[in-house]
Amino acid sequence: MEHGASVTSLVIVIIAAFITPILLHRFKLNIIPVVVAEIIVGLIIGQSGFDIVEQGSWLEILSTLGFIFLMFLSGLEIDFSIFASRKKKAKPENQGTGAPNPVWVATTVFIGIFVISLALSYLFVLAGFIDNAFLMTLIISTISLGVVVPTLKDAQMMKTTIGQTILLIAVIADLVTMILLAVFVSIYGESGGNTWLLLILFAAGVLFYYIGKKFRHQSFVETMAKGTIQIDTRAVFTLILLLVALSETVGAENILGAFLAGTLVSLLSPNPEMVKRLDSFGYGFLIPIFFVMVGVEIDIWSLFTDSRVLILIPLLFIALLVSKIVPALILSKWYDKKTVFGSGFILTSTLSLVIAAAAIGKREGMIDDQMEGALILVAVLTCLVAPIVFKKVYGRFEDEDRKTVVSFIGSNRMTLPVVRELDIHAYETHLYHTKVDKIDERISRNCFDIKELDGYDVEKMKELGVFEVDLIVASTGDEERNAEIARFAKEQGVERVIVRVESPDLSQEMKDLNINVFSVFLSSKALLKAMIEAPNVVDILTKQDSALYQINMNNSVYNGIHLREFPFTGDVIMVRIFRGKDSIVPHGDTELKMGDRLIVTGSHEYVEELKMELEYCEWC
Repeated sequence: MEHGASVTSLVIVIIAAFITPILLHRFKLNIIPVVVAEIIVGLIIGQSGFDIVEQGSWLEILSTLGFIFLMFLSGLEIDFSIFASRKKKAKPENQGTGAPNPVWVATTVFIGIFVISLALSYLFVLAGFIDNAFLMTLIISTISLGVVVPTLKDAQMMKTTIGQTILLIAVIADLVTMILLAVFVSIYGESGGNTWLLLILFAAGVLFYYIGKKFRHQSFVETMAKGTIQIDTRAVFTLILLLVALSETVGAENILGAFLAGTLVSLLSPNPEMVKRLDSFGYGFLIPIFFVMVGVEIDIWSLFTDSRVLILIPLLFIALLVSKIVPALILSKWYDKKTVFGSGFILTSTLSLVIAAAAIGKREGMIDDQMEGALILVAVLTCLVAPIVFKKVYGRFEDEDRKTVVSFIGSNRMTLPVVRELDIHAYETHLYHTKVDKIDERISRNCFDIKELDGYDVEKMKELGVFEVDLIVASTGDEERNAEIARFAKEQGVERVIVRVESPDLSQEMKDLNINVFSVFLSSKALLKAMIEAPNVVDILTKQDSALYQINMNNSVYNGIHLREFPFTGDVIMVRIFRGKDSIVPHGDTELKMGDRLIVTGSHEYVEELKMELEYCEWC
């Protein structure tokens, strides 16, 4: 029966984790991060709510594995290229000075966090809430990588300078507090005096790194990385478990070994496809179980029986805010107040190490059950509040990756198939046609959202907001009308305009106005010629798996770097570089320059990753 109850509880938790993002999407609660929603759902089905989950071996093991895998992925997310010295820095959006060095800023901010946390800890000791200032300092100064990383990923900020700065602050805080927690256990624990054993853990990490570096490019390894063997994935899980086991053996927390494993894999520049598989496994299965179980295990109602605990909860929450927001003020030298406030707030989130520290404090008799519950509740509250505030503040980062808005004026056999094939995640399309245009009403009603116009009067279309887009495609049946719409669109400041005209004179006029011309006759002739002379080129242009993509070089971090030194290792080939009016055939000695337009080919996911990396512009 116990086995059956354990499996039933596991099913309940799995279902809860599955439906949580669906509910968020259905009720458009995008402001709430998924990890926060999972904790809330855990509160509802756990001890504080309906209490329908019975903790057992299944949930305990999977939740622990989820926690371990979360810390591994957190280490994997660190971009070690930012540690390399660079002569040129990106210009921040609101200052004339250069952008900050993320490593220097992160270190300085954490020192501030730790000093303020130490001072606040002595105040809690003087107030009689706790006896050990060392333990309280660890609780206040820690930052939850498990919350920071998913939140930054959701906000598409992992590749930005401020995103990497926030991540580094959390990494340093987590790493230092994990090590100090191991020191704390060695000093106050029953089997003290084994702090030096941590050196064995880091020595093992260095050894595994050099082993991995030596064998990762061996031909037999690459052969076994395919098919049913997947030796690279097996190696990753072996590394995680070895370092986790070694971490526990030397008296440290298991998450320290998992985090170290993630940093080692990141240093080895893993195959992006393998990283994608690990992400899918972690965030799709194990990690949601951990977050749901965090909520399940909290009994909020038992905390209201002690007035001292009720006073501690708001005071500790304020202490966490002060300890993070005040040191984050150093960012005001380079960023606006909104950025500083948002960064300080997400750094307030704390969870994993508070749970570990509270459990150790209770085990050593420094705090009681209610105090442990209060500490965990405050940690959960920070995880609920901080990501929501952060996401509200940083809504603009999602806008940087917003869809390109396109207006198609003229809905016909030319435009409708193109609309259907455009990536809906990258383009927002609007179709317009007049009532007199001939169009298949059944197709338009079922497949497209087409807006009807009384006529193609440019002033009336302006009133309807037709020209408030990134791209205009003028493709009605009248080329003179198309040219008129294109001219007006340029006057209205539309960035890109594509017009369908056939006559050579009108085509030349449009080109002189910097308007892209589409001609059915010329396109058909060029395509037929290409199919005869270079059929493989036609395949590249028409097949999705080998398509050509344009990427604009906006990231000054890579300005002046040679292609042979370019750190991106994905499955992407650079075909051409357009620099001003010049067309450059890329080779190893070619330097990337700001403003370059790169024509690349490769698998879609790698191209998107490269596009995110190169098109990021901090001051845009």
